[in-house]
Amino acid sequence: MTLNFSKPIFALAPLAGFTDLPFRSVVKKFGADLTVSEMISSNALAFQNRRTIKMLEKSPLETPYSVQIAGSDQDVIKKAVEFINSKDGIDIIDLNCGCPAPKVVNNLQGSSLLTDLPTMAKTIKSIKKYSNKEFTSVKMRLGFNSKNHIEIAKICEDSGADFIAVHGRTKAGKYKAEVDYEAIGEIKRAISIPVIANGDITTPQKAKWVLEYTKADGIMVGRGAIGKPWIFQLMTNYINGNRETEPTKELIAKVVLEHFDQMIAHFGDYGAIIFRKHLHTYSKGYSGSSKFRDLVNRIDNVKEMRDITKEFFLI
Repeated sequence: MTLNFSKPIFALAPLAGFTDLPFRSVVKKFGADLTVSEMISSNALAFQNRRTIKMLEKSPLETPYSVQIAGSDQDVIKKAVEFINSKDGIDIIDLNCGCPAPKVVNNLQGSSLLTDLPTMAKTIKSIKKYSNKEFTSVKMRLGFNSKNHIEIAKICEDSGADFIAVHGRTKAGKYKAEVDYEAIGEIKRAISIPVIANGDITTPQKAKWVLEYTKADGIMVGRGAIGKPWIFQLMTNYINGNRETEPTKELIAKVVLEHFDQMIAHFGDYGAIIFRKHLHTYSKGYSGSSKFRDLVNRIDNVKEMRDITKEFFLI
């Protein structure tokens, strides 16, 4: 399946430490149209760091699949893109122009590209020029300290981006400021490439409202999907006028255990330790959840953790 904007698409946002291959493959089963890798350093790709190469791996279910890179050094970007070109099954290269993390921003990457729009433009053009993938996209914020969202979006379009995803905050707003959906709507009206709305979309009702209010071509869900990978199915059902049905206890248990098994298959035994943070969110709202979280924090044996998890979610 290629990317089709004839009806709204539902995308999983890249989230460092969360949207790895095991999580993306679980989300994909619940109808996410587009999945994106965790943000990957173009530098690490250019020098073919082994751990970074593993981050490019995808599930067979992930079509279309986007790899998000961060960087602004044109030689490094070229090398990173050429390395991605050698990998099959990747449909999109996405440039991160939104990450507010200081270690990213301090290297003229992520949201700091919004302070140097000529370099941002040059970087998009480099990706477009050297990529053999079907699409080039950009994930952007509304500005750095203040909004200049329309200027940024127009530069993305003029530099060759096929579509953009817009997080409706400035870099200064990090993840706490109120999302400015009006600004996302202004971008949609100002450019002719598809626009995906992102930021605090955590319920089916909110998803429908954002699509109607902004007239965006899709929505991107990040933190709203952690602990609730089935949210994509709830959203599509609700927007298509189908009856909203929350997942059963049995389905949740099945999803949690499948996610756990995927983590072990992908990361080895260490996957159990990484999975603790997912168990913290999956268990929210369950009785005895704080005791359960304390327990899993002390367990690193794979079989023991799986048994305790199964027992907890099937109570």
